[in-house]
Amino acid sequence: MYTPANTDTFQPEGYYHLFNHAIGDDNLFRNNENYQYFLTKFSQYISPVCKVYAYCLMPNHFHFLIQIRKEAIIEQFYMTKFPTAISPSKDYSKIVMQQFSNMLNGYAQAYNKMFDRRGALFIDYLRRKQVTDDAYFIRLVQYIHNNPVHHHFCSSIEDWTYSSYQTILSQKSTNIERETVLEWYGGTGAYRDFHLHTIELQNEIEC
Repeated sequence: MYTPANTDTFQPEGYYHLFNHAIGDDNLFRNNENYQYFLTKFSQYISPVCKVYAYCLMPNHFHFLIQIRKEAIIEQFYMTKFPTAISPSKDYSKIVMQQFSNMLNGYAQAYNKMFDRRGALFIDYLRRKQVTDDAYFIRLVQYIHNNPVHHHFCSSIEDWTYSSYQTILSQKSTNIERETVLEWYGGTGAYRDFHLHTIELQNEIEC
């Protein structure tokens, strides 16, 4: 069973850098179908309780920059999903963690079935780091988008299909908070220019 436990409790309206890795030398994604299925499930389970600002999926690990939604939205989601349940008593972190647990467990089960595989797929917990420094945001988005280059999965940010980099530049409909991200950078041109420079974040946990 996958349990997204960590010392950083999810706080309503808080921002978090999420990341996790496959167990050992396994991969989380072996083909395009895996990537698309994961994103579909993420949207289904996580979008109701979180906003997403950036993401990157790589063969053996992933990164997301998310913001927990407001208390009222989380509570409304919970009471709609469980109309006969009692109020969540402000334990909003538990609701969010359960959504992540359901999503990741469901993905692992589907993955194991597809590849005739058994056992855990992810490492023991969903790693997360709360983000509170305004200047850190734009650096973290770049760090997430640059990860495939850093890990030698591709030679350029633009070449990697499974990240939000191109989505933020496009006009296509998306669940990504595109306008907010571009506002952080000061516009499309500044966003693109900043991504041309490789920045290694200090004190960042590698995944």
